[in-house]
Amino acid sequence: MTLPAAAATSSALLESLVERIDVGVFAVDRAGTVALWNRFMAVHSGKSSTAMLGQNLFAMFPELPRAWLEKKLESVFVLGNSAFTLWELRPYLFRFPHDRPITRGLDAMRQNVTFLPLRVAGGEISLVCGTIFDYTETAIAQCRLHEAIAALNTEKAAQGVLIGKLEAAQNQLLQSEKMASIGQLAAGVAHEINNPVGFVNSNLQSLKKYCEQMLHLITTYQAAEAQIADSELLARIAGLKQTLDIDFLQEDLPELIRESEDGLLRIKKIVEDLKDFSHVDESEWQYADLNAGLDSTLNVVWSEVKYKATVDKNYGQLPAVECLAAQLNQVFMNLIVNAAQAVDESRGMGSVTLSTGHQDEWVWVEVRDNGCGMSEDVKRRIFEPFFTTKPVGKGTGLGMSVSYNIVEKHHGRIEIDSHPGQGSRFRVWLPVSQPAATEP
Repeated sequence: MTLPAAAATSSALLESLVERIDVGVFAVDRAGTVALWNRFMAVHSGKSSTAMLGQNLFAMFPELPRAWLEKKLESVFVLGNSAFTLWELRPYLFRFPHDRPITRGLDAMRQNVTFLPLRVAGGEISLVCGTIFDYTETAIAQCRLHEAIAALNTEKAAQGVLIGKLEAAQNQLLQSEKMASIGQLAAGVAHEINNPVGFVNSNLQSLKKYCEQMLHLITTYQAAEAQIADSELLARIAGLKQTLDIDFLQEDLPELIRESEDGLLRIKKIVEDLKDFSHVDESEWQYADLNAGLDSTLNVVWSEVKYKATVDKNYGQLPAVECLAAQLNQVFMNLIVNAAQAVDESRGMGSVTLSTGHQDEWVWVEVRDNGCGMSEDVKRRIFEPFFTTKPVGKGTGLGMSVSYNIVEKHHGRIEIDSHPGQGSRFRVWLPVSQPAATEP
């Protein structure tokens, strides 16, 4: 075969390949005149090679992004380098339809386009060849992948909500177990302490009566002392009176008995408050006096408060409220302890104010302190489980989360007013009667 014949064969093979390849191939000169239009382009555009050759590309396809494409073509002519665009950035250059079942679902064929400079006989660039690759199936697969990821994210979010509910339920369960333990402890303390307190109180009353009788007898003897003529006896009596300091004993003994009675009353009151706080015998919704519950709670946590803050009470007249009293007492306990702990001890004793009130069919209980206050970020997160501003080991971060759940369970709400350096105010609003029968 001679060289010209081989070249002709090679050219024919190349032309056949360009026509049969499943890739769009076209070429234009610097003016946009079409010099090559293969079968792929003809089939998908609906415009044959005969109709396109020698025509202006932009006149035949006015929908093309002309400004962008002219700039892209000019850069290839000037720089002599290839250029390309991906379907992720520009879905398509030519809006070709697609009707294959596997690629159904997109509005048009997705295309990767490459622009190649063509030199004639090694001279200047005379044409730019564009190749169009059909990436529709890849786009469909990627869309399905994104849909699957979105579905997984949705499922993950739903699982996050369920996990949050499970954590809340676990917190409530822990709280219920804690309150049950406190109730059992209170019952045991009441039983174990009330018995000895009872007989000590009985013995103290007998001792008080005996002391009164003895003091009366001593007073009578002192009155008869002037009738004694024996000087030696009188001297001995005077010595004993001085040694025993009988005048002081007569004053101090009744006072000691009164203080002992007060101590026994305080012990009884502490036991009663502990029982009232935990409501050992009440596990169902009942009407309760929130003022009394607030007082009993304060007595239970008094050791946490008395060295840090003074407590002022401003109670209003409240109707009995339908509630789970033991759980509300837990809310009051968390608010009072937090208020006391918010006090800056370097500035001396702080102040905690307990207030209650009644408005229409609602009652409110308020705990106010003059402590360090809270920032906006802390206020936004105050009811998150396990969130705490206390040092490691000083708090679990469950108190306010549990309190929020308890108040929500009572169909109430908690208002917060706090600013850094200006203290905090927590007001708990509760309906007098529950809107519907609620299981504990």
